[in-house]
Amino acid sequence: MDQAEILLSDREFTRIKRRVYEVAGISLSDAKRTLVVSRLSKIVRAMELGSFDAYMDHLERGGSSRDGQNFINALTTNLTRFYREDHHFAHLRSYVGELIAAKPRGSRLRIWSAGCSTGQEPYTIGMDLLAAFPELRRWDLKILATDIDTAVIARAAQGIYPESEAQGLSTERLRAFERGSDGTLRIPDAVRELISFKPLNLIGPWPMKGPFDAIFCRNVAIYFDKPTQGEMFGRFNKLLAPNGFLYIGHSENLGAGGDGYRLVGKTIYQSKAIASKREAA
Repeated sequence: MDQAEILLSDREFTRIKRRVYEVAGISLSDAKRTLVVSRLSKIVRAMELGSFDAYMDHLERGGSSRDGQNFINALTTNLTRFYREDHHFAHLRSYVGELIAAKPRGSRLRIWSAGCSTGQEPYTIGMDLLAAFPELRRWDLKILATDIDTAVIARAAQGIYPESEAQGLSTERLRAFERGSDGTLRIPDAVRELISFKPLNLIGPWPMKGPFDAIFCRNVAIYFDKPTQGEMFGRFNKLLAPNGFLYIGHSENLGAGGDGYRLVGKTIYQSKAIASKREAA
């Protein structure tokens, strides 16, 4: 097939929007039309299909699970960096410091990075907490990192980044990284061992049971419509430990999913203590 432009009709765009919403909860606006053409046309050409309709027919009438995942991977946006929205990590340090003071050594601490993209967020959490509290090495600390995009999960698990990722970081924070012989930045094993990277569709079943002391879900809800956002934030609340914290993106709010939370800082919400919440296992 030549590289001639593959045109996207209104009907084809509607089919694509419907499928990505049904499968991943992502609500595509008309403003995303150019993005859809750019990202999916590469797949359509690689599969030697003549149109977006033919591609959607393939997905809906026998496409493999890999084909379906490639469709989702192509339409998800992954923009992140180390220490993005620094005030969240400052708040988490303060909270974890309180937990350390109140609990015996070896206690359980669970954090979830939902929509972790290429891993900068969970690695920041791990590096920052170990630097501030070396005694956490003797705690039962684990960080769950999930994303619907299997390609970014695979990259994140490697824990290797170009030096450009360090732009803007202080000298002190740079010390947390290891330098590769090829000039790359590498996440230390002590941090990588804390983190489990798993694929997860946030509108599907959640196999984890919690409770989590903190959940980061930042700049993810913006891709969902209001009902889907409300349902997701409500599900997070059920998995938070009593008085645990939810951190969301700077342009997001809980909306209808805010029951059970109280706002305690800029895009920082605390779960209201509920006696019936399950204690840590």
